[in-house]
Amino acid sequence: MKIQASLARLADMFAYPLRHSHYLELVNPLWTTHKLMARVIAVQQETDDSRTLTLRPGTGWRSHRPGQFVRLGVPIAGQRHTRTYSISSAPNRDDGNICVTVKAVPGGRVSQHLVREVQVGEYLPLGEPQGDFVLPESMPVRPLFITAGSGITPIMSMLRNYVQEFDVIPDSVHLHYAPHQREVIFGSELEALSTSQPHYQLQRIYTREGGAHFNAAQLEAACPDWRTREVWACGPASLLQAVEQHWRAAGLEHLLHVERFHAPVAACSGTATAGRVRFAASATEVASDGVNNLLRIAEDAGLNPKHGCRMGICHGCDTKLVSGSVRDLRNGTVIAEPGDTVQVCVCAAVGDVELAL
Repeated sequence: MKIQASLARLADMFAYPLRHSHYLELVNPLWTTHKLMARVIAVQQETDDSRTLTLRPGTGWRSHRPGQFVRLGVPIAGQRHTRTYSISSAPNRDDGNICVTVKAVPGGRVSQHLVREVQVGEYLPLGEPQGDFVLPESMPVRPLFITAGSGITPIMSMLRNYVQEFDVIPDSVHLHYAPHQREVIFGSELEALSTSQPHYQLQRIYTREGGAHFNAAQLEAACPDWRTREVWACGPASLLQAVEQHWRAAGLEHLLHVERFHAPVAACSGTATAGRVRFAASATEVASDGVNNLLRIAEDAGLNPKHGCRMGICHGCDTKLVSGSVRDLRNGTVIAEPGDTVQVCVCAAVGDVELAL
């Protein structure tokens, strides 16, 4: 059966004509972080601003662990953009497909495109599964999940895997935050799990319907034994900051696993310095406000620098500083030595800057 499925997927790869993005994959080295292509075989609207894409990876795909993410290439108006998205499906599905669930971010060109524009039949460059926001493979755990918004996506992969592999979800507590009930991604499925799985305790908090944001009293009421549980938290920066502070104060940071969708940004100690940024290799010079990261500055100027996670983790966007200074937005460190490496996704210009890009 697995051989037949593999043959079917191989045949599917050649059943559709190559598109412009496929030729880019073959000839453009900027695509090399994507090992294969995936065909969009289904789309499902989850909420007004979120959508699940079911993807059929080409030959060479290796299964993921629940909670991992992938880099997804998205061609828009002739440019390639790359974003990372958690896989929301369980591993080793019978059909060989995977799902990513995307929430449209206001002003986000890629997320808006994926939620509003991508159609069945399109091909998207796909990277290999990555990340260590995963459950232990051998040691049994009593997990506490804390999620908000699209932070539910890696946890959904974990829950679906429990059901697929063992038919039951172990002793688990899940706090999920959303502004309103209608904005809960996978709302119907979560409700069904909370009804059918006796050991899965789901607590939904609607923050614009009278529900409070994460706090100690709320946690104590929902999960009195939280000190003895291992925790997986994913969501907006404000939620993760509150969770991290709470576990740190309790001296239990070793029990906390956190997955971020955006790099944490440090407060600027002084006034940002505007200036000009010159991208040497492309002979392009543009204005900078000293606040926005250099990757965004380059993209807004029509450039298409290689990049990956956009969070300063993968180093796919590294370039060299030719002259001037840049500030690391995560910690305020100033990089000013010519030849030093600059991660353009998490650095902003300090006055006039020249980069090797």
